Amino acid sequence: MAAEYDVIIVGAGPAGIFAALEMVRQGSGLKVLILEKGHDLDRRVCPSKETGCPCRNCAPCSVVCGWGGAGAFSDGKLTLSSEVGGWLSEYVLQPEVEKLIAYVDDIYRSFGAPEKVYGGPEDERIADIQRRALLADLKLIPAPIRHLGTGRTQEILRAMRDYLEERGVEVRTDTPVEEIVIGEGRVKGVITKAGEELPASYVVLAPGRQGADWLRQVAGKAGLELAVNPVDVGVRVEVPAVVMEHLTSVIYESKFIFYSRKFDDRVRTFCMNPYGEVVLENNEGVVTVNGHSYADKRTDNTNFALLVSKTFTEPFREPIAYGRYIAGLANLLGGGVIVQRLGDLLAGRRTTADRLQKGLVTPTLEEATPGDLSLVFPYRHLTAIVEMLEAMDKIAPGVFSRHTLLYGVEVKFYSSRLKLDSGLMTQIEGLYAAGDGAGVTRGLAQASAAGVIAARKIMAKEGKGRSAGVGSP
Repeated sequence: MAAEYDVIIVGAGPAGIFAALEMVRQGSGLKVLILEKGHDLDRRVCPSKETGCPCRNCAPCSVVCGWGGAGAFSDGKLTLSSEVGGWLSEYVLQPEVEKLIAYVDDIYRSFGAPEKVYGGPEDERIADIQRRALLADLKLIPAPIRHLGTGRTQEILRAMRDYLEERGVEVRTDTPVEEIVIGEGRVKGVITKAGEELPASYVVLAPGRQGADWLRQVAGKAGLELAVNPVDVGVRVEVPAVVMEHLTSVIYESKFIFYSRKFDDRVRTFCMNPYGEVVLENNEGVVTVNGHSYADKRTDNTNFALLVSKTFTEPFREPIAYGRYIAGLANLLGGGVIVQRLGDLLAGRRTTADRLQKGLVTPTLEEATPGDLSLVFPYRHLTAIVEMLEAMDKIAPGVFSRHTLLYGVEVKFYSSRLKLDSGLMTQIEGLYAAGDGAGVTRGLAQASAAGVIAARKIMAKEGKGRSAGVGSP
């Protein structure tokens, strides 16, 4: 296959977009093609949200697939810390990761991200929150947050697409990739699901979390080594916004870590959305839950995920299948996502529509089915979640209220990590992997930084562009 493109990027999430941005911004002159299985941004419409009907199991799901990746409809939080959001410091030195995060943050700002940052190191209130967290057996990881907001995130992503296309980057949406072509120890290109062969000298795999299972299959065919990351399974918690206001007004997204007393399992808060709403996601037929907060509208509630991390050992090596199985149980019992009041869970009874209506927290996800999460989660998962809610109640009284809502299941599908070098290249010459789907990152900032790392390594190999290495140009 004679090279038709210099670089093909599979996936138009933050990792893929920033790989292309870096090659363009550095004047590489490389011919770049981005392939994305989902729709273009303007066509990413969720029928369920538009009509209020149950999830239609669209394939692909426009909430998590398409230009901008799952982040296009998230609330767009840039976590400006190398300690949160991925494992890039295992590939490059931590000071370089810090530089890369600052670098991608500047790019987001140049495309319209707001100037305000929550939880900066100069804020003395953070030390007080850390102290109170320790007394509650919680660890707070301080992480400055730049909040884009769901509507503004889409504007930024649209501007990035226009910028790339104006400078010669070819973008094809609705184009799933079937397989990677490899020969003589190096990548040769890709074959789309429609059977089109597209030759390239370099391929960057950046499919996002929703494509983690696809990436695992591709790796298996290519004989690539895979490490097994922990699988994160849990619930999305919804409380009155006033309960968390004293935390979210300072840090916006409080990142707490807790180890359960009974099983010593790691539990963490994730994706906190002040005055936000709970939403559905469709992960290839399995309906899960997530949360958003908007730049231009508010609800009366705050929601956040509580995720239990579990690392499996031999012989089991299918953490993605495990997460899908638990989420599938909720779909089986509730026809989708289940919602339960904490008081009902503790009392050993299911939540009914009548009990839900009597509660003090009005659910923002109307499509959720009142039910019983104890029929879905393993005992040790529920135990860890309840224990952490008790701990959080000590720093945010009201979290452990009987009216608190729990939605299940929330799963993060980034459990297969390819063996990569410091430039994020696989064992196949010219084949790179970046972002959440590759198990390298789990957040917007580090995923974007991973795309930059891969792009700079490719340019360095080709002797192109103004950037000679991984560090800031």
